[in-house]
Amino acid sequence: MKSILVIQHVEYEGLGIIEEILQKRGFEFELIISTKNNIPKSARNYSAIIIMGGPMGVYEQSLYPFISDEVRLIKNCFDENIPVLGVCLGAQLVASAAGAKVYKGNQKEIGWYNLKLTEEGKSDFLFRGLPEEFPVFQWHGDTFDTPDNCTNLASSDLFPNQIIKVGENVYGLQFHLEVTEEMIKNWITINDEELKSVKSYINIEDLLKHTRTYIDRLNQYGQIVFNRFFDQIQS
Repeated sequence: MKSILVIQHVEYEGLGIIEEILQKRGFEFELIISTKNNIPKSARNYSAIIIMGGPMGVYEQSLYPFISDEVRLIKNCFDENIPVLGVCLGAQLVASAAGAKVYKGNQKEIGWYNLKLTEEGKSDFLFRGLPEEFPVFQWHGDTFDTPDNCTNLASSDLFPNQIIKVGENVYGLQFHLEVTEEMIKNWITINDEELKSVKSYINIEDLLKHTRTYIDRLNQYGQIVFNRFFDQIQS
């Protein structure tokens, strides 16, 4: 089987629990950091593409030229019927490739927020059987409109587009289903200045308390969703 391409935008936003799943299932994967490596022009050499998060915006292509390269690669995946899993910024890139506008939201969504599956989400192969509503970890300020050719599978109170699906095998998850408790603590340390700018409505102690409460359940759901995504590849 062809390897999976993993695109990271910053080294601290890695695969999380996805890496262990890939290893247990025997998948080989090629990891590239978009700020250091060239983005392939074609996805034909890969069985799937995973695109992780990052602090940059899809609309900042003049500052980050690789963004347009990634959008082009995702469009190539549409054409070649190659599965894509986009996380946070990765989801916004999927939306952009499908024709959506990506822009700054009214406020940032950082911490634990309830995710609500739509009727389409409740019946989707990846999310079938999960609770209709459950807390997920978020860290983003940008959002996107739902493209005409996409299905919206979930929403939150602050942002209506939390999971989008393009075709049968391209998914964009605005939230972080892959995170571990250690990753969250690391992000808090690294993004200290950003957190200071939102301290009027985001409390770090509450965030950490909620992490201890919800992380195990989140990882259980992540195991289900990511394994189902890889089931589609191996089938």
